Amino acid sequence: MKTTTIGQSAEAAVAEHVAQNGYKILERNWKIKVCEIDIVAKKDDVIYFVEVKYRAGEGQGSGFEYIGPKKKRQIGFAARVWCQNNDWEGDYRLLGAEVSGLGFENINITEL
Repeated sequence: MKTTTIGQSAEAAVAEHVAQNGYKILERNWKIKVCEIDIVAKKDDVIYFVEVKYRAGEGQGSGFEYIGPKKKRQIGFAARVWCQNNDWEGDYRLLGAEVSGLGFENINITEL
């Protein structure tokens, strides 16, 4: 399976997971020229920006390990741009989603 296909499948699994937990999916793979966000969701008047990382096994390390300071700054920038473009002045949070397992069955989400 191609890396792009794997990433899309992991993102779909996370989108389904958050939707099943009461979030409304607003955007998937939101992109503009200078930034992108994997998933934008809303729950209880809070917007959540989700960065998804897939790891096939523990040998590659945690998906959260790949969301370092630089990536967090990029996600924060993208979130601010999305809020500005969508006239959102309310609360928002940055989340990381780590996906593992051949069937994308292991999903852990944490606030960044």
